[in-house]
Amino acid sequence: MKVLAIVLLCTVLSACQGYRILGVFPFNAKSHFNVFEKLMKALANRGHQVDVISAFPLDKPHPNYTDLIVFEAERAFMNSMTYDDLVEFVAAKSIYTIASLGGNNVCKNLNNTKFQQLIRNPPKDPPYDLVIMEVFGANCFAILGDILKVPVVGASSCVLYPWINDYIGNPHSFAFASNIFLSYQQNMNLWQRTHNFLYYFYATWMFNDITSQQTELLRKYISPDAPDIRQLERKISMVLANSHQSLTGIKDTTPAHVEVGGLHVMEKDEQELSPSLEKWMNERTNGFIYFSFGSMVRIETFPLKYVNIFYNSLAKLAPVHVLMKIAKPEDLLPGLPKNVHVLSWIPQISVLKHRNARAFITHGGLLGTQEAIYCGVPMVGIPLFADQFINIENCVHRNVAIGLDFETLTEQKLDDALNTILNDPKYRESMKDLSRKFRDRPISPANTAVYWIEYIIRNGENALRSPAKDLTWWQLHLFDIYTLLMVAVIATIYVLATTAQFLFYLLFSNSTVSQKKKVS
Repeated sequence: MKVLAIVLLCTVLSACQGYRILGVFPFNAKSHFNVFEKLMKALANRGHQVDVISAFPLDKPHPNYTDLIVFEAERAFMNSMTYDDLVEFVAAKSIYTIASLGGNNVCKNLNNTKFQQLIRNPPKDPPYDLVIMEVFGANCFAILGDILKVPVVGASSCVLYPWINDYIGNPHSFAFASNIFLSYQQNMNLWQRTHNFLYYFYATWMFNDITSQQTELLRKYISPDAPDIRQLERKISMVLANSHQSLTGIKDTTPAHVEVGGLHVMEKDEQELSPSLEKWMNERTNGFIYFSFGSMVRIETFPLKYVNIFYNSLAKLAPVHVLMKIAKPEDLLPGLPKNVHVLSWIPQISVLKHRNARAFITHGGLLGTQEAIYCGVPMVGIPLFADQFINIENCVHRNVAIGLDFETLTEQKLDDALNTILNDPKYRESMKDLSRKFRDRPISPANTAVYWIEYIIRNGENALRSPAKDLTWWQLHLFDIYTLLMVAVIATIYVLATTAQFLFYLLFSNSTVSQKKKVS
């Protein structure tokens, strides 16, 4: 019995022994990191030892979670984007911004002193079993897979950008799946499908052209023999995407594309709710609207034109109140309506879960959109940049949101949208249905992510490798076959035409000869 007990104890201890995982999330965007933080905490809760490189150390210690290296960002984004910054940001091409600001600039951290120490002397007791890194713009950090001799798993805080599909051999489905830069729905017409098809090649070419500089940075800061950045990207074993088919639609995917949309909201990690805010929400018997443009944009810096639109329209909602997130309330222009309550920080998920929350005015950030869907709160969407346009369009298509164009926004348009979202029951009913579909999973997003990460560790970096990665783009899209068939058809038509011409000539020639013989 004692021997059996010892054997069972050893088995249990062996089964509970976790892996050591390195998370690398160097881009300084809090909204991105909110997803990755929940992912790494889920792994830590599973018993794995996680070390994290990011720009956002934890506020409170978490078991098995270590902030290994904290990068200092070249530019702060948290509650810092003024209206002028927004205009400048929108004017720049999204692809260029991702590849340069979120890519090449971030890769300069390869020269960080602590990072250099890590790659020159990585831990060996125990060593790392896997690297998880954000796939966005700074894919140079995939070099860690080569250095540590472990698989690399990518994580995306949004729907995959066009070029990321190529890393895992994921089908693009041009005919019905719009890429993230376009706002088409899945029933595209001929011109939309053409645009969708051509834009993939343009976006991929532009991103690859700009980020080719990362190869030079790798050979400068890591090793003269470092692989090309494109080679490193194609070594990524799997990508976890913050998406879900209930919102983004059905798409062709390989097993290496794992959807974990809503991970950040479906994990039980309640945000602190101050007694004063809870009291305010409880007392709003006529309901309230939550208004936020996310963790970056400062509404208080908007021109008078837009501030007046917001003030005048929100004032008409009384007795319905508005809870508004303003980073620096002291910078607000005068005239704030009495039914608007302003706070510099708001626990968004807890607010959207409240029974009195009736609608959400949002810029359409993916995390906030997923939170509203999870909580069943219909939206008025005013997208500003990046993927916010397609996020809101997806919601409008499902009758859970009303979309407004920021550039042509008027008081009347906002009035109409708010009155409709509050009084037309179809939006709340549609949101309840979408929320049910969004929540309906065989296992939670966190457990899905943890399972497949452990699967890669157990079975190796090529466990989910698609044969598509061995093909060129023209082979993958069958252009070589189409060309071959076209040549074959043309050749067949040519042979048939030539043969017919020859036979015709032969028959005509014989007929002419016979007639001449008869005459003679």
